[in-house]
Formats: sequence, C-alpha cells, structure tokens
Amino acid sequence: MSYKWDLIQRLLHEVQTGANDSFKPRRYAEEHAAQLESEGHPLPNLDSLRAEAADYESLLFEGGFIVSRPEEQGGNGENFVLTERGMRLLEILDGRQDDNALRQRLVDKGEAALVPEVFDELAAGR
Repeated sequence: MSYKWDLIQRLLHEVQTGANDSFKPRRYAEEHAAQLESEGHPLPNLDSLRAEAADYESLLFEGGFIVSRPEEQGGNGENFVLTERGMRLLEILDGRQDDNALRQRLVDKGEAALVPEVFDELAAGR
C-alpha cells in the first residue's frame, strides 16, 4: 500500500486551520476529490477515499502527528492540533525548505514512512 500524500496533506492543513471545528476527515476527502476532478483528474472512488481519510486520521493520531486540541485552545474532544512531528510532515508535503527530496523519501518508505521512529529519522535527514 502507498499513501495518498496529497490527501494526508489536506488533512494536516484542516487540523492546522480548524481550531473550533470538529475534524471531519470524510468531508475533507469529498472536498479533495472534488478539487481533483475540477483540475481534470478522474473522480476517485468516494467511499474508498472517505475510508482512507478516516484511517489516516487514526494513523496520524496514533503516530503522534496530531493530538487532541486542549480545551483552552478551543478543544472540544473532536478536533486536533499539529505536533512538532506533524508540522514537520506538513512542511515536507508542502515542499517548503527544499524538501522535495524528503517527500520522495517518504514515498520510497511506503507504509513505514509514518512509523514515528522511521519518520523522525527521515525528517532529520539520516
């Protein structure tokens, strides 16, 4: 299996901007699919994409890329904030700081890319 990095990037951006909103990965997947279609790409299977987005939410949470948003920051038990690890992943996916080579290394790692220890080594440039 390989990750849909653009969808993960979208989810991380939603975490970053969704301070007072509940996190809705399935809706974000639908919006992502609509954007792809508007750019001329074939419409992906929505059921599959929605399920993947929900799986990515769990994976990002369990891997320490996102954590529950504290109440004092508008947390409601259904929204998140990026951790340092999550911010680094988003930087790589956004292509900031000449990270295109790192993004390719993420792709090359396959499923292991989001294992915290593997990601941390990769992000450190090792």
